Amino acid sequence: MINIEECEKTDDGDLVKLSLKNQDYFYCLISRYQKKLLRYIQRISSFSKEDAEDVLQEVFISVYKNLNEFDNDLKFSSWIYRIAHNKTVSQWRKLSARPKTVSGDDEDNNLFEFIAGDDDIAKKLEKKCSSKRIRKIIFSLEEKYRDVLVLKFLEDKDYREISDILKKPMGTVATLISRAKKRFIEETKRQNIDI
Repeated sequence: MINIEECEKTDDGDLVKLSLKNQDYFYCLISRYQKKLLRYIQRISSFSKEDAEDVLQEVFISVYKNLNEFDNDLKFSSWIYRIAHNKTVSQWRKLSARPKTVSGDDEDNNLFEFIAGDDDIAKKLEKKCSSKRIRKIIFSLEEKYRDVLVLKFLEDKDYREISDILKKPMGTVATLISRAKKRFIEETKRQNIDI
């Protein structure tokens, strides 16, 4: 049986090595990333919780199958987020014919604070918009803009990690973030949300 305290003290790279020798250690990686990845999958998709959990299960199966291919010179978090991103996009395309529901997530209100960059603007937006409406605005954006906004401002990933996850150069990531912020603010104006 794996000691939970031992898991928490061990970094990702070492857990990968341990998992390759003893599959029980893979549980440590699952417990470390399960909630984060589920939240991420739900943020970049319009999946129900059940559909997001199905994708998450596929992510962990894929990670386990490909653990031997992980390059320890890279960040494990970037690698697993890239797999989650790819699985989510693939599943989203499969389910795109199904009706979509938008769930509320109060944490999404924080996106306004980061995008607006001005406390007065953020406060005004927060008062005028529910998290449900914020998610609708996010999902009205093109996928490439939605992805970078979620990774940067909700998942708190740096440019290098976003670059690794999306397989785009860091300069492109910076440009996408800048354009995404502009599009987000334009969309709030289009929806008559005065800033």
